[in-house]
Amino acid sequence: MKAIRYHEFGSTEVLRHEEVERPAPGAGQVLLKVAATSFNPVDDHIRLGVLAAAIPTTLPVTPGLDVAGTVAELGDGVGGLQVGDQVIAMLPLNEHGGTAEYAVVAADLVTAAPRSITLTDAAALPLTGLAARQASVELAGITTGQTVLVNGAGGAVGSLVVQLAVQAGAKVTAVDGPQHTDRLIGYGAAQVVGPLDLDAGPAAVGGPFDVVVNHVRFGPGDLAKLTPYVADGGIVVSSAGPVPADDARSVRTAAVWVSPDASHLADLVSRVDDGVLKLHVVDRRPMQDLPAVHQASAGGKLPGKTVIIVA
Repeated sequence: MKAIRYHEFGSTEVLRHEEVERPAPGAGQVLLKVAATSFNPVDDHIRLGVLAAAIPTTLPVTPGLDVAGTVAELGDGVGGLQVGDQVIAMLPLNEHGGTAEYAVVAADLVTAAPRSITLTDAAALPLTGLAARQASVELAGITTGQTVLVNGAGGAVGSLVVQLAVQAGAKVTAVDGPQHTDRLIGYGAAQVVGPLDLDAGPAAVGGPFDVVVNHVRFGPGDLAKLTPYVADGGIVVSSAGPVPADDARSVRTAAVWVSPDASHLADLVSRVDDGVLKLHVVDRRPMQDLPAVHQASAGGKLPGKTVIIVA
């Protein structure tokens, strides 16, 4: 089968288009004929080796943490799935495998793919959806009537956080560039403001807020400036570096560290099929373009969520 792999950590030049042996599912696993995966920024960081200590990874690596495909074979002991089922999954951060014609996945990590969108576009949901759900539902516990600031709201994860917060009944202030305004208002954001002037303080954007969700990378000093944006007793959740708590005001802090979860993914799929959660796929590229996608991301030129079509 065809796959893209790298045998050493490094620049995009380590990515190779190879012919490799088709894997076989073991007990409790399924073999998927892959329709698509998607690019996530963590793919670039893992390839560079900068996360090797936090995410021990065995070489060679077939990148791609998201997978959407059709069940081709069932391993021993697998129930509830049939050959031909269309499914999606997030692979563990230390396993990967999406950018190949076939991928082996633990059966308890897969869930039925959305019916309302194409199978290839469904590859955009697993990691970003689970990260957004972790931030808004599990960590922040956003509820009706709260005020929520989403910094980096136009990105793949931030866009989903906005929608989940609105569905929870919160009043959302979305922070990103003006090119995202119409889309974010369409998701239900009460207002969209430009990039934060951290020195201006929360009053400049209608804060402080019950919940702040941050997806924008700042230096440590600027991350600390986010804490005043949180109201007394509130929480700041960040996927882009630690934000300090403020014990005197009972302001809590939490970090997003996404992991596979089939039941949480199934919840997201149901929201997609109910029409209340929309994916914003900006580009769809063939598998052989993956090195160029990594290169564009490294140069800050990737336009947004990019699906990698394998089949």
